[in-house]
Amino acid sequence: MAALDVQAVCAGFVYGLGVAQGLIAAGTADSVLVIGADALSLSVAPDDPTSMLFGDGAGAVVLRSGHCEEPGALGPCVLGSDGAGRDLITVRGGGSEERSQAHGALADPYLRLEGQEVFWRAVEHMTAASRAALDARRWKPQDVDRIVAHQANARILAMLAKRLGVTADRALANIEQVGNTSAASIPILLDHANRAGDLKPGHRVLLTAFGGGLTWGATTVVWPHLSHPH
Repeated sequence: MAALDVQAVCAGFVYGLGVAQGLIAAGTADSVLVIGADALSLSVAPDDPTSMLFGDGAGAVVLRSGHCEEPGALGPCVLGSDGAGRDLITVRGGGSEERSQAHGALADPYLRLEGQEVFWRAVEHMTAASRAALDARRWKPQDVDRIVAHQANARILAMLAKRLGVTADRALANIEQVGNTSAASIPILLDHANRAGDLKPGHRVLLTAFGGGLTWGATTVVWPHLSHPH
């Protein structure tokens, strides 16, 4: 049994889906457990007023081999990155570039981000990746029943829906309940929506995320029949 860690921050779950999809298509694996997990409370500065927006969480899905037309099959994964934006979302301390500062002092160990620029980059790249993923599956934006996006903030979700030309109510959200849980946000939202009955068999679902690095991605799935656990 093999295991690996994919570091793509908030886009990590979508990246993980792409890796798993490739392993299954290549015949390397018959099924793959894809886990999205983050503990952002370890990185948020205690005096940062935005700290209340972040949460710790974990979620997972199981992918298996099967027919590309059956419910639950992923469409092509569209992944992207731009290292030129690496300074927009950072945790300086502890990485290979800045392990410490002068005189042995620790570099800044907390999450720092350029909020306004990150907002527009997130909207731009998630919209483009979403359109590419929809095109690859020959879906139009209006064909999408639900958008399950990384839960960064509600304004990004609303703007993404607007840019795609779909009504805002198709963009599912649970950020008010759990906050921004980074790579865990999409699988947690899938579980919450499934339990609440907001995801129904046959729904055409768009998954998309944006994170530090910069990284982003999108894919599609027709929601299968799943039980609603209590």
